Amino acid sequence: MRRRTGTVSVRFRVDLSPACAIGPGKIALLEGIGRSGSLSQAARDLKMSYRRAWLLLASVNTAFRLPVARLSTGGTGGGGARVTPFGHALIAAYRTLESDITQSARTTFVTLSRQAVATRGASTIRRRPLKRHAAAGRSVRKTKQNKVRRTRT
Repeated sequence: MRRRTGTVSVRFRVDLSPACAIGPGKIALLEGIGRSGSLSQAARDLKMSYRRAWLLLASVNTAFRLPVARLSTGGTGGGGARVTPFGHALIAAYRTLESDITQSARTTFVTLSRQAVATRGASTIRRRPLKRHAAAGRSVRKTKQNKVRRTRT
């Protein structure tokens, strides 16, 4: 997805304690559970594995004294998930803060954002890390054509 130049967006994480961080992924998962009533459907909607979604939900549930979401096991009526009132309050607080921060960033960076380049430059291309080739003691990087290129270390 390309953004126009001159627009500002912010992604952030709130660290409430060393063991508790709330960011866009966990909030999106909670919102997905609220919409679908299902952890597996929320995970599919976010293109994440069920295991990853379950681990994220478990981490946020154990980070607070009150549960953020409750899961019920399947059976004849099927299982499900629901966001608790505390979870809804957490989502609302995060979204309010996100709105405030985004508005502040737009105000602060309005002039500078017009100077941003519309396309990604060479400096933003991510390279995969080198894998160590144990036998040769060299670093190996596979290219797009699956050819191995060796580099000296």
